[in-house]
Amino acid sequence: MAPQTAAFFSVGFLLLLTGGELTNTGPATLPVRVSVENDLSNVTFESYSSSVVEGGVLLGALRRLQETQHDFKFTVKEDLDFGLLLESVNGVAGNDLQHTYWEILSERSGEYSRVDVGIGCFKPKASEHIILRFSSWSPQ
Repeated sequence: MAPQTAAFFSVGFLLLLTGGELTNTGPATLPVRVSVENDLSNVTFESYSSSVVEGGVLLGALRRLQETQHDFKFTVKEDLDFGLLLESVNGVAGNDLQHTYWEILSERSGEYSRVDVGIGCFKPKASEHIILRFSSWSPQ
């Protein structure tokens, strides 16, 4: 009876880890759309398709995009308080002295919202539209 109980608990533990699904295909891959906009120049915005694993973070989608699209490049910097932050996209970098930065927006069903975490923490949903917008802020 003890081996059956141990097997039962093992299966139950696996179900908890996999969210109730026992498959050998791994996590589902979710499509996301990424747009790059520049509020400070007349450069036409660019749009890309990428993917992220279910529960994965935006950093993974951007790295996949960089590996497959030779015209998309980005860099990050690590902030002690906020984690990985987007530093540059396609050669354009934010600059504290010029008060410029890369803002990350999320668009779902026509609703736009500012992402309040860095690219190492934000978890896109299936078919979500991510906007990387180069923008500026007013000094206080």
